[in-house]
Amino acid sequence: MKVRRIYQDLKKFIQPNKALLIFGPRQVGKTTLMEDFISETNDKTKVVTGDDITIHNVLSSQSLKEIKSFCEGYELIAIDEAQKIPNIGIALKLMVDQIPGIKIIATGSSSFELAGQTGEPLTGRKTTLMLFPIAQMEMLFHLNEFELKEKLEDFLIYGSYPTIITSKEKEVKIRLLNELVGSYLFKDILDFERIKNPQVLIDLLRLLAFQIGSEVSINELSQNLKVDNKTVKRYIELLEKAFIIYVLHGYSSNLRKEISKKSKYYFYDTGIRNAVIANFNPLVQRNDTGQLWENFLVIERIKKQKYTSIFANNYFWRSWTKKEVDWVEEREGKLYGFEFKWSLKKLKPPKLWLDTYPEASWKIIDKDNYLDFVAY
Repeated sequence: MKVRRIYQDLKKFIQPNKALLIFGPRQVGKTTLMEDFISETNDKTKVVTGDDITIHNVLSSQSLKEIKSFCEGYELIAIDEAQKIPNIGIALKLMVDQIPGIKIIATGSSSFELAGQTGEPLTGRKTTLMLFPIAQMEMLFHLNEFELKEKLEDFLIYGSYPTIITSKEKEVKIRLLNELVGSYLFKDILDFERIKNPQVLIDLLRLLAFQIGSEVSINELSQNLKVDNKTVKRYIELLEKAFIIYVLHGYSSNLRKEISKKSKYYFYDTGIRNAVIANFNPLVQRNDTGQLWENFLVIERIKKQKYTSIFANNYFWRSWTKKEVDWVEEREGKLYGFEFKWSLKKLKPPKLWLDTYPEASWKIIDKDNYLDFVAY
């Protein structure tokens, strides 16, 4: 079953003498997306993987002669797991600049090496696409709105990874999620970064998992973990780069009545979050449904922003009197406020929010209208 419907036509993103880079978490379908395109293209294609040591030697050599010889006779070079190849950015730059008409597509499961190495060398020479776990807007290709809403609890508990969505049995979903957490979640971090104490990283992730949607300070985390602030900041940055957590900062126009120093942390996938805390109970047996709902909406909105080119700065807002707006988008010179509610009840916008930002909007996102917010 082809569940991925984002970037169905990669052809429009692939241009001669430019590199197309596809980033995203592990196991979301980047390789499959690339393979599907290759199977349909008429270009003579060379497919290699960053796991191959021979490819390492050639592409990290920085030798134009070797790289030209490697590409000779091909119109398209496809590189899977490109982040594993040392100096891949320089190799891609040499191809793009020195081989007339060459097309390049490369996937990277982490932003560590690939983004770090391709940033400067490929300035103006690349197109970057992000691929996340399956978006609700993609699911509407397979299900109608009624059917999709019927499966909402499944998305909150088991998440949206392709293998999870296509698995029918709950026991299989749980096993696959535990395998994802055990085998893949930290792989890039441990491969590319020298982590002295991986257990601290795991403990930090568990702490964040129990506090999704809550404001958390670095000081609180460092005290709980008994490590210094610098270590906590570094580990959070690594978890961000590995597409495991998303960090949301507070909005403030520097008014004394607003708080903006603490941050909120969300998981890119609710199934991964539930696997980290080993809780796959149905919603009627949980006390964190509101948190899951908030996490789900935040990430689905981010997917929609990326896939439909909504350019916005994202924040939450909170006052010293504990009045909140869950999600604030700053775009086109305006503020858009959203309140996420699992239970269907009428609420009024915080008076301080409207008084402080009279031109800002405010809207409740609930089970009735959430698809307008994340899918349409």
